[in-house]
Amino acid sequence: MKLLLSGRALTAGAVAVATLVTGGSAAGAATAPAHPTATAAAAPDIPIANVKAHLSQLQSIASANGGNRAHGRAGYQASLNYVKAKLDAAGFTTRVQQFTASGRTGYNLIADWPGGDANQVVMAGSHLDSVTSGPGINDNGSGSSAVLETALAVARSGYQPAKHLRFAWWGAEELGLVGSRYYVNSLGSVERAKISGYLNFDMIGSPNPGYFVYDDDPTIEKTFKDYFAGLGISTEIETEGDGRSDHAPFKNAGVPVGGLFSGADYRKTSAQAAKWGGTVGQPFDRCYHSSCDTTANIDDTALDRNSDAIAYAVWALSQ
Repeated sequence: MKLLLSGRALTAGAVAVATLVTGGSAAGAATAPAHPTATAAAAPDIPIANVKAHLSQLQSIASANGGNRAHGRAGYQASLNYVKAKLDAAGFTTRVQQFTASGRTGYNLIADWPGGDANQVVMAGSHLDSVTSGPGINDNGSGSSAVLETALAVARSGYQPAKHLRFAWWGAEELGLVGSRYYVNSLGSVERAKISGYLNFDMIGSPNPGYFVYDDDPTIEKTFKDYFAGLGISTEIETEGDGRSDHAPFKNAGVPVGGLFSGADYRKTSAQAAKWGGTVGQPFDRCYHSSCDTTANIDDTALDRNSDAIAYAVWALSQ
């Protein structure tokens, strides 16, 4: 999630210079156990071990590339290559969208699952870049890895939804939502109107977690709230990151948006600790935008619940 500081704003506009299209072979396996809920009974459980394996890979990439995965750096390119290879092997049609920001080349990765009504597109996305000061495992390896594993679960189950599914990993979010804004601006009004919903996941494994739901679109909001209600977990409306992540360009273009968030540098209140556990008076993520945002900076329970909620929403909203 980008800092809410003018000094961190974009200093150079995003300019497209290339588009690449690649494909892969189909993969299929048995559907994982369904959630014990009726609304989206076909949604699989997302294995937390798989999500954490992706996080470990992103940590290794950062460690091998100067300690970060930031825009325009080798760590970001390696992160994108890792995600893309997984998607290509699973049968997605992937597209790398290239742009320039702050004098460096950036990339978005878009992955489409074959089939579904192309006039009704459900998108799920997250930013893949970190800040330069750390590896960005919670911010936003957590969202990126959970979205990746949800996409791979689509392939494993052979899911054929009524609506078309598209997944995205954004570049240069930390410079001011550059990649997602470029993508939205690259679409004509007709293509934008085909997106029936964009789901954003930016920081979902905070070590002192909260359970926050975007309140932008009522249908998407209710979908997430229903999931957590089924677990007996009270949620709150997400306010800390409002307008500070990649849903904002979609919302500004009139696309229905929603998402989940587990908290950044705001401090947990006593009322929140009573609902969710954790430490009163401490930030939801004490390592936000710091070098200690490593694989040790993840709450497994929050990551597991939020990952399953992503799959629940993707299945429910695409039927």
